[in-house]
Amino acid sequence: MAEPPASLDRLLSRTAALTPDLLVDGSVRMSGRDVERATQRCAGGLTEAGVDVGDVVAWRATISWQTIVLLRACWRIGAVAAPLHQRLGEAEAAQLAAGLAHTAGPVTLVDVDALPDGGPVLSGTRPVPATGRALILHTAGSSGPPKAVIHTHAALTHKARQMVDIHALTPDDVVFVPTPLAHISGILYALLVPAATPMRAVLINRWDAALGAELIEAERVTFMVGPPTFFNDLAGTERALSSLRLISCGGAGVTAAFCEATAERFGAVVKRTYGSTEAPSVATAWAGDPIERGWNFDGRAVAGVELRIGDADELLVRGPELFSGYTDGAATAAAVDEDGWFHTGDRASIDADGWLTITGRLKELIIRGGENVSPADVEAQLLAHPSVRAASVIGVPDGRLGERVGALVVADASFDLAECRRWFSERGVARYQWPERIEHVDAIPLLASGKPDRLAVAELMHTD
Repeated sequence: MAEPPASLDRLLSRTAALTPDLLVDGSVRMSGRDVERATQRCAGGLTEAGVDVGDVVAWRATISWQTIVLLRACWRIGAVAAPLHQRLGEAEAAQLAAGLAHTAGPVTLVDVDALPDGGPVLSGTRPVPATGRALILHTAGSSGPPKAVIHTHAALTHKARQMVDIHALTPDDVVFVPTPLAHISGILYALLVPAATPMRAVLINRWDAALGAELIEAERVTFMVGPPTFFNDLAGTERALSSLRLISCGGAGVTAAFCEATAERFGAVVKRTYGSTEAPSVATAWAGDPIERGWNFDGRAVAGVELRIGDADELLVRGPELFSGYTDGAATAAAVDEDGWFHTGDRASIDADGWLTITGRLKELIIRGGENVSPADVEAQLLAHPSVRAASVIGVPDGRLGERVGALVVADASFDLAECRRWFSERGVARYQWPERIEHVDAIPLLASGKPDRLAVAELMHTD
C-alpha cells in the first residue's frame, strides 16, 4: 500500500540516519547527519528572523549545499521556498521577489552565502499540512512576465517516490546534478529523489564538461538528467564515464539519433522525458521498456498521470504531481480547466499504445540548453534600445544547446552584437536570454494580422 501524503520535512528527515554520504559539492562532502544539523540551525535562524508558517523565503539559488539546506529549512518550519535562478540579473531578481510579495504573501530575502543561523529546530516541531504550499518556481511563458508556479508538499513527496520506481533507482545509485536548483528538475534530483531512496547527489555549480567528467568518474555516478547540451559536451571529453547506467534527457534537440549516439558513447540506457515546471516528468520510458521506445518517443504517462490530445493537437495533462496553480488566479483559470486538465501549450500525438510524441509548441518559446527564453521578453529589451526600431526574435537551431537566441532587427548600423551584449548586461538581463546572432534588415516581415512572419524571419536568419 502506498504511503500517505506527508510533508517534505518528514520525507527528508529520514535521510539523516540512512545516508552516510549524502551530498558532494566541490570540496564539501556532507553526510545525512551533517545536512540535518545545518538544516536545524538554518531553520532556527529563519524563525528568529520572523519567518512564519506560510511565509515566502526567496533567494538567488546557486547549485550548492547551501541551497539544499535552505530548501529543507523552509519546509522544516512550514515556510514556502521560492528559489530564484542564480543567473538572473539583480533587477530581474528584485522584480520577481517584489511580485511574490504582492501575490504570495510576506517575503523574506536571504543571502545564500550567509545562511540564517539560530537555535536548532528539530523535525516535527512545526505543524506543516501535506496539502500546504511548499515551493514557488518561476517559468518563462511565451509572452508577458514569468508565471509563479506553486507546488504542495503532497505533490512533491508523491513525485519523489514515483520517480524512484519509474527509473528503478536504489541506494547504490549516485546522481549527478548540473541543472539549476531554481528548476523543478534540479530540486527533484538533487534533494527529493535522494530522500525517497537514500542515495548520493553530486553537484556542480557552474557547468564545465571537463570538471563534470572528472566528477562523474571520481564519484562513480550512475544516473544523470538534463538537456542534450550536457551530454554533447561530455561526449567531447576523453573520459569513458563507464559508471553511467541511465541518462534521462528532455528539451529541444532530443532526437532518436541523439539518444542512439549518446547510448553508444556512454554504454548507458538513454531515454527521452517530457515535463514542465507545472507538470514535472509526466512522461518517460519506464524501467524495463524497450530501449528503442525511449529513443523514438517522449515517453508514456507515468503512474497516475493522464494524457490526452485537445483542440489544435494540444497536449492536456492531469495527475497528482500537477502544480496547484499560479500565484495569479487568472492565469491558473486560463491554464487549468474545470475538470483539472492542464493545457500545456505543446502540440503532441499519442499512439495506440500510449506513447507520446511532442510535435511543436502552440506558444513561441526558445529552449536554450534547458533554459526557457521568451522571445517577447527579449524583443522588449531590444526595442528599449534607442537605436532599435523593430525586432523579431526566434530560436536558431544549435547542435550543442538545442537552440540559441537570434534577433532580426531594424536598427542603426552601430547596433551590433557587442553593443547588444553591453545593453543587455547594463539592464541586468540573464545571459542565457542575450541574443547570440544579430541580423539587420530594412523591415520585419509581417503576416496579414500584423504579427511577425516567423517562417520568413527564420529564412532571413539563414536557418530552418
